[in-house]
Amino acid sequence: MGQGGFPIDLVLFGLIAAFLVLRLRSVLGRRTGFERPPLDPHAPAPGVRAAPVIEGRVEAAPPVPSRPLPDPASPVGAALARLRGVDRAFDPRHFLAGAEAAFRLIVAAFAAGDRTALRPLLSEETYRTFDTAIAERESRGETQKTEIRSINSATIENAELAGTTARITVRFASDQVNVTVGRDGQPAAGTEGVTEINDLWTFERDLATQDPTWRLVGARSA
Repeated sequence: MGQGGFPIDLVLFGLIAAFLVLRLRSVLGRRTGFERPPLDPHAPAPGVRAAPVIEGRVEAAPPVPSRPLPDPASPVGAALARLRGVDRAFDPRHFLAGAEAAFRLIVAAFAAGDRTALRPLLSEETYRTFDTAIAERESRGETQKTEIRSINSATIENAELAGTTARITVRFASDQVNVTVGRDGQPAAGTEGVTEINDLWTFERDLATQDPTWRLVGARSA
């Protein structure tokens, strides 16, 4: 006991405990916000796209289309280089991404008979062809049901440059459902099943203009 009856050993124990706490804090450290968070055993591996969870079920992530570029030493690769010589902003990868988006838009607009959506994406001659096909379908009282389930690949098959006018042909491999329904509501053509379709679409643009739109000038089955 110390003077005044205060237990000195209790004071010593308190100081030792405080010292140990400070030592532990210095060894273990504090979380500053830069440390790696605790590992989540259910998290996807780095670089792997997480699959969406729908109604409690893990759905497969949608496949990313394959967009290989031509060998720069090939005739098509050399033609793409000439395109870039005229338009320094031209990028084949960005072009393929835009071509895929245009493919989806045009297929959907044609099925819906949406002439307003089709006109700015097609050349005049191609628009007349599409318009005639839509008009014939309408005269028969038919409707088109088209669903693109996936675009498996989009590849540049050919590239040409005439003056400042560029043409690029893209091969699309897609899985689609196409059904033409008659006036009586019964299928007149096509199938409800998924069919793999290969198309060759040719896009054209004058690289000397400010208009960035590549318009569809030709479409045929591959």
